[in-house]
Amino acid sequence: MKPRFLADADFNQKIVLGLLRREPTIDFQTASHGGVIGRPDPEVLAIAARENRILISHDRGTMPAHFIRFAATQSSPGLILVSQEIDIGTAIEELLLIWAASTHEEWRDEIRFIPL
Repeated sequence: MKPRFLADADFNQKIVLGLLRREPTIDFQTASHGGVIGRPDPEVLAIAARENRILISHDRGTMPAHFIRFAATQSSPGLILVSQEIDIGTAIEELLLIWAASTHEEWRDEIRFIPL
């Protein structure tokens, strides 16, 4: 199964839109469609797990610690943290590569950083 993504509320929507424009078949849910806007990090992680979606975020400050605590008690589809310093085109290409070259299960309980 191909990776399925969920953007958190702080994720750059230009990246999501550019990725979907580049590959319309990617299953990438926006924060508004995923119902995560205004929710605390632990709840966002729970929603991503319930929906079986890899969470995509720019939040390198608090999200990793919340993810570690979350994954200590239950399984997670994974977390990908995208640097805010990376240009939009590179972020799109790296997420596209992840989607094209991996399976959803490869990301289970993993934290990864972009740039790769």
